[in-house]
Amino acid sequence: MAWNEPNGNKDPWGRKSNTSSELDNALNDLNKYFRNLLGGTSGGSNSNKKNTTIIGVIILTVYLLSGIYIVNDGERGVVLQFGEFSNITMPGPHWIPRIIQKAEIVDVSKIRSIQQKAQMLTEDENIVSVNFAIQYDIKDASDYIFNLRDPDETLSAAGESSIREVLGKNKMDFVITEGRETIASDTKILLQSVLDSYGAGINVQTVNILEAQPPEQVQDAFSDAIRAREDEQRYINEAEAYRNEIIPLARGKAVQIIEEAKAYRVKLIKSAEGEALRFSKLYKEYKKSPEVTRERLYIESVESVLGSSTKVMIDIDGGNNLLYLPLDKILEPRMQNSSTGINSENSSKNSSLSNKIQNSRDGFNLRKRDLYSE
Repeated sequence: MAWNEPNGNKDPWGRKSNTSSELDNALNDLNKYFRNLLGGTSGGSNSNKKNTTIIGVIILTVYLLSGIYIVNDGERGVVLQFGEFSNITMPGPHWIPRIIQKAEIVDVSKIRSIQQKAQMLTEDENIVSVNFAIQYDIKDASDYIFNLRDPDETLSAAGESSIREVLGKNKMDFVITEGRETIASDTKILLQSVLDSYGAGINVQTVNILEAQPPEQVQDAFSDAIRAREDEQRYINEAEAYRNEIIPLARGKAVQIIEEAKAYRVKLIKSAEGEALRFSKLYKEYKKSPEVTRERLYIESVESVLGSSTKVMIDIDGGNNLLYLPLDKILEPRMQNSSTGINSENSSKNSSLSNKIQNSRDGFNLRKRDLYSE
């Protein structure tokens, strides 16, 4: 009998096909379940059609509602179709056909942070214990989801690698003192370039060096070195302050000395010119009467010499004794608070002493004049 004849075996390989009967049985069982759920099996074929329609509407409504999702501000929706990236949705309500598509919500405005501590080697082969933190946000939601299996782990490894590279180009003293900001800035630039090469979809906001210290075993020695460096800077600052104070004073003093020297120079010139003029006039007078002029010059010279002397020694003619006159004692003014008689007596004594001194001077002048004329 042919395989396609009625009531014959329709399977040419001799196997019976039960697919249709199994499918019919499954549909019948499902139909019975929903009929029981909606009120039993009575009502005939019209009731069955009505129940089926209601069930279909319910299923369709649930399906449609399940596809609605809302993307909030600062978020992005990543739509997957059969597990593959489809598109990015912006903030607002959206709908996708479930089973066919799936949506994942990613917060791109949130600032995330990771912190890590490690020991690293500097350029001068010293070990530094560094504690650093990285703050970042998401700039591309699809890259963040699909290109990285573990974003935090990837960022941590890339951050440590970047800061190791930067520290390896700097000396330890610079790292643990004033170089933290520079190291953090260089690390941020290098880390961002590494993440961009990965297509990570991450934007590095800041890299903060929380702590950079030598190992505990040498901490005291480095602290002493830092204090010595601070003392050095303090001494330099004090020296600069002293320099800034003393230099203007020295310049002012120099200007003062220069001005005084100029004034002294002018004074000497004027004095010399005056002396020259006086000598010229004196020479004219000398030419007119040499004897009188010579005598007057002699007397003026003796007066100028003896005028400031407080003691005078006079050689008396015809004797071997010298007359000693204490002029400072004789001419010293005496303030007396006694009676008028005492004052008059003192004045008479002073006048007599003055007369004696004057007579002595006259005799001295005559003697000197005789010697000069000889």
